[in-house]
Amino acid sequence: MRVTMIGTGYVGLVSGACFADFGHEVVCVDKDRSKIDKLEKGEIPIYEPGLEALVAENVKAGRLSFSLDLAASTPKADAVFIAVGTPSRRGDGFADLSYVYKAAEEIAAVMDGYTVIVTKSTVPVGTGTEVEEIIRRARPDADFSVVSNPEFLREGAAIEDFKRPDRVVVGAEDQRAQKVMRELYRPLYLNETPIVFTNRATSELIKYASNAFLATKITFINEMADLCEKVGANVQEVAKGIGLDGRIGSKFLHAGPGYGGSCFPKDTLALVRTAQVHNSPTKIVEAVVEINDARKKKMAQRVIEACGGGLEGKTVAVLGLTFKPNTDDMRDAPSLDIIPALQAAGAHVRAFDPAGMREAAGLLKDVDYMDGTYKTLDGADAVVIVTEWDEFRALDLERAKSLMKAPVMVDLRNIYRPEEMAEAGIDYYSIGRPRKG
Repeated sequence: MRVTMIGTGYVGLVSGACFADFGHEVVCVDKDRSKIDKLEKGEIPIYEPGLEALVAENVKAGRLSFSLDLAASTPKADAVFIAVGTPSRRGDGFADLSYVYKAAEEIAAVMDGYTVIVTKSTVPVGTGTEVEEIIRRARPDADFSVVSNPEFLREGAAIEDFKRPDRVVVGAEDQRAQKVMRELYRPLYLNETPIVFTNRATSELIKYASNAFLATKITFINEMADLCEKVGANVQEVAKGIGLDGRIGSKFLHAGPGYGGSCFPKDTLALVRTAQVHNSPTKIVEAVVEINDARKKKMAQRVIEACGGGLEGKTVAVLGLTFKPNTDDMRDAPSLDIIPALQAAGAHVRAFDPAGMREAAGLLKDVDYMDGTYKTLDGADAVVIVTEWDEFRALDLERAKSLMKAPVMVDLRNIYRPEEMAEAGIDYYSIGRPRKG
């Protein structure tokens, strides 16, 4: 089938490359000439494991191309995907749908023949209806369907998630649209992937409800971690004990500094705002948003306490800046709250991240960005593990201790065992676990 993907950001580029790998003919369209120029040269604008090779393979096979010209690809397309940004609107937290609506207007101007228009971006309930009305006003005689097809891609594992998903959700109001979507996802159907067909409103809400529930699990275990510290319990063992219950499951029960990234913060807030508009308050989700925001800000206090109650004139080494490993995404990363708070307490901060330093440099000022883990540790009064990159999981503890001015480690991701840190002579602080030594 022929597919036009509007947007070459995270969702659009990964989805376009994977659809091409399924055998479809895909054109990814973007207004940013620099992005298109880079993609045509084989340069990938985002960090995602395996994406560069996947794009190169499908470009070489002639199934994937990039363009600035929407009018050239849309009239030939069986499906046009809208995969543009829907960031939180400044001031009120509602999703900014201006890019989605603009894309709808542009599609209406150039579509020709029956076309399925698919909203891949994360959008509030009712957006599909708005898109349909925009196109209908512009082209009353047009033959088209509007479908909701939310993405469930984890950054750092997006290709695997697209090709081997837990489920595919499709909100379609007519059989013709369903038929097109079945054909697009035919390789997954043959692999017996569950494909959930529902109406648009339900599909749109499934995305927000899924992210809100996962964010709630993270926030719940973080609160349990705080309680564990008060009573001498171990949050990892608590998580294991409750996660073995099949009704709960073990995923997203990892205590830490709070969730961040491109999805959970904006999607939980957008769900809260949507519920408020419809006079159906979501008190649990409201509490999740409030607790998570406060948690990220409180993490710096743990470092201050580990350093004897003050950071004035001290050097703190920060390992990891992105909101999770295997991505360069800095959106709502805990480091954006933690580092300024450390600086406000008088600390000099040096930092290292395997992929995120270029993005971080535009967001975090007066930070020394280092080119390796051990250079970051050299002369530090304390080290804080903020993101659990693999290369931070197996530090040479003897070397680390010898380099640091004081052997203090604050592990916000619980990647080490307190026992081994005590044996190594490192003053170790983690989340929700008893201290050793």
